[in-house]
Amino acid sequence: MIAKIGRCANLYGALAYNQLKVENENGQILFANKIIETANGHYSVAQLAQSFAPYLIANRNTEKHTLHISLNPDPKDNVDDDKFREMAEEYMREMGYGEQPFVVFKHTDIDRSHIHIVSVCVDEQGVKISDSFEKMRSMSVCRELERKHGLIPATDKERNHNDKVFRPVDYRASDIKSQIASVIRHLPNYYQYQTLGEYNALLSLFNITTEKVEGELHGKAQQGLLYIPLNEKGEKAGHPFKASFFGKNAGLPALELHFAKCKTTLKDTATKQTLKSAVTIALQSTVDELSFKKQLGEQGINVVIRRNDTGRIYGMSFIDHNSKSVWNGSRLAKELSANTFNDYWNNNIKAEIKEPVAPLPKLSKPTDTEDLPAEEPHHLFDFLNTEKHEDGLIEAFGGLLIPEAQGEDYEEQDFANRMKKKKRRL
Repeated sequence: MIAKIGRCANLYGALAYNQLKVENENGQILFANKIIETANGHYSVAQLAQSFAPYLIANRNTEKHTLHISLNPDPKDNVDDDKFREMAEEYMREMGYGEQPFVVFKHTDIDRSHIHIVSVCVDEQGVKISDSFEKMRSMSVCRELERKHGLIPATDKERNHNDKVFRPVDYRASDIKSQIASVIRHLPNYYQYQTLGEYNALLSLFNITTEKVEGELHGKAQQGLLYIPLNEKGEKAGHPFKASFFGKNAGLPALELHFAKCKTTLKDTATKQTLKSAVTIALQSTVDELSFKKQLGEQGINVVIRRNDTGRIYGMSFIDHNSKSVWNGSRLAKELSANTFNDYWNNNIKAEIKEPVAPLPKLSKPTDTEDLPAEEPHHLFDFLNTEKHEDGLIEAFGGLLIPEAQGEDYEEQDFANRMKKKKRRL
């Protein structure tokens, strides 16, 4: 189980966020400690806030007085309401907040069963309750709760690959929003791509596509993106989600900044020539699409092909997991455009590439920590040892297991970000 402790100066906002879940039938109040009871057992945000008012009035100088804690068991744990209540009481007591007023909310809008606790960290005299070694104490309490209630340990080193959050989306699952968010939040940190087409080629490995939408608001032209899940055949297979749901980094302005940055970074680099040589050699030494993909796949290069309804190839993209970059064929070279491959594979017209090809450097398998930020030294793409679709796309990605994720609720993350923004504006 993982506990996340947040602090802010907006008690009303923290209560409103959770109470809105209740009112929308996506949550319920499981337990209330030292909260003024109502006649019918139902609460409004204002009624809940009354129980905290004396503590905030007495508050001497604690700026971030509101606690917003979430307790997140492993998705495979089967935790009933009674056990959640018991764990919430034990956690608050062991952390020194057992005598504080607090409300325990259960969120039911995603598959991962979890609870939120809203309280204040100043006592009745307005003195701040000590938070010394808070993270260490919280981890210790979580380990004890796991042991006592038979939960899957968050530190279990034997967690299998299916628990990884950075993997192809399963459109049949009910947590599709969280699956998409788990992918798109990481891609800009690891891969370079210069156009929306190249971005979509990379997304297709994860059974996702994005589309640009245009409209008008108050007389001004507006542009946005939709993210859509795909099935095994690459067909749209689910409800589209606005980019704004996943945060500003998933939107068009942030992507365009990434495109511009990558265009500068990849200009005149050896990466382009190395990949061009690999693709050219594969084109010259193979006779069909399957063997072409297989040869490049063995070097850690995925091929994404776009066809129209008649089968004509109109797009070719190459994803090089060695350099972690994505290239349209025409960007690599004119003779590697979609027309070249369509003529060869559909019409049996092999292109004559006059430009001599330099000897291809040996492409080594990336190491576990190659080009990764120090704080996340996990496996990136063990692409040489993964299962693949018939068309050569990676079926199961090897990594980016983020221990603190365990099926994150990105709506909650968006709420936390809004709280930070409000604080900065004060």
